[in-house]
Amino acid sequence: MSATRVAPLSPPEPAPAASQDYRYANLDESGHGNAALADEAALAIAYNGISQAVMLVSPRDLEDFVVGFSLASGIVPAADDIYDIQLQGLGASRQAQVEISSRAFWALKDHRRQMAGTTGCGLCGVEAMDQALPDLPVLAPAPLPPAQWLQGLRQRISDLQPLGQHSGAVHAAAFMNKKGELLLAREDIGRHNAMDKLIGALVRQGIDTAGGLVVVTSRCSLELIQKMLRAGISTLVSLSSPTGLACQWARQHRLNLIHLPHHSAPRVYSPAMENQP
Repeated sequence: MSATRVAPLSPPEPAPAASQDYRYANLDESGHGNAALADEAALAIAYNGISQAVMLVSPRDLEDFVVGFSLASGIVPAADDIYDIQLQGLGASRQAQVEISSRAFWALKDHRRQMAGTTGCGLCGVEAMDQALPDLPVLAPAPLPPAQWLQGLRQRISDLQPLGQHSGAVHAAAFMNKKGELLLAREDIGRHNAMDKLIGALVRQGIDTAGGLVVVTSRCSLELIQKMLRAGISTLVSLSSPTGLACQWARQHRLNLIHLPHHSAPRVYSPAMENQP
């Protein structure tokens, strides 16, 4: 991605920038108080002037989100296909005008035509299923992380969640490098959005992801596996259990998938461990 055209990185916003205090009263009339609740905003994303999606997001790190969403959703094949991002709006209504390469834009328009052409036919589920279960690359085999990397991980990742500590109601995705160091995290009300923001931040900051892993605080479903495959990151650690389909896809695509339970040892679901001693 051209550093001269995409908006420069800005310092992380303090947690209160994405939350507000709301007054409440106890149901039993025993008292009242104030609580910080996470904000959300509608972000409309247009590519080369054509509206593509409206997403509900936490209104912070939006450049990271747009880059990560564009890559992880397959809208652009590479970061270099994103030429410019212009953010507009305030409060609950935001807009992102994204300039992408001609090849990416033509592919996007062709996809839109396919979806529009199948709306009224009896076979529309075939194309829809192809979009839900796309043909994605199989990763090169990668070693599993050392067990000590995951010790105390819940608390360590909590330290990278200022918004979560301030208001709750948000998910987080964090990156750990090949030395086992937690480098950065991104938060959002949407678990997919949090991962998109993280992928975007990694790309925009030029962080080498080889040998590293991603940690997600949310449940691990198929969509997160697909985003990992598109990002080319080989190991995903989830603080909640994966779905069966997520496990199947991880094994088929050689993605290391690890669940970190609250009170027991990390569970490796992919690669398959049936034949391990």
